[in-house]
Amino acid sequence: MGLINQYRTGILEAGIDEAGRGCLAGPVVAAAVILPDDFKNPELNDSKQLTEAMRWKLKGIIMSEALAWNIGIISNREIDKVNILNASMKAMIEAAEGLHVKPDALLIDGNRFPKYEIPAVCMIKGDARFLNIAAASVLAKTIRDELMESLDREYPWYGWKTNKGYPTMEHKKAIHKFGLSVWHRRSFRYTMEPTLFESA
Repeated sequence: MGLINQYRTGILEAGIDEAGRGCLAGPVVAAAVILPDDFKNPELNDSKQLTEAMRWKLKGIIMSEALAWNIGIISNREIDKVNILNASMKAMIEAAEGLHVKPDALLIDGNRFPKYEIPAVCMIKGDARFLNIAAASVLAKTIRDELMESLDREYPWYGWKTNKGYPTMEHKKAIHKFGLSVWHRRSFRYTMEPTLFESA
């Protein structure tokens, strides 16, 4: 069975997802997407299940066919101030608030969301169940990837063009060799053992 469009029929719903929560560098990015009731695309799925080429193809389709979409971006410095969980929530709210069409409800990928003026339903693996959350996951992922690729031109030694700021061995070794950049999250613990990097 493929992904479905609506959680509650007749309700205008925005799907919301984020990307970059587990990264060592760069912002956390969230997207909110409202799809038409009759939207169908058999290729759309959780962004983690798609190839990079497919994500970029779907990004254009989503942006052109969605009733509304918006992005929320919270910088690494703000992440350090409020912690990654609160920054992720803040990015999702920012994405929702910027929609030019106000939804009746929000569908959140995950298990928590702060109290908000628009009713929200949280669901684990929602990006593999609902088209609008999957669409949000694709936009959040591709737009964040684009940001990290642009930063790679300034700091190529960290390999952000390929690792996008995630804690790959390549990235960890570069941090040990060159130290932290202005784009790294300093609230994350960076141990001397490259395999033990973790979020504080």
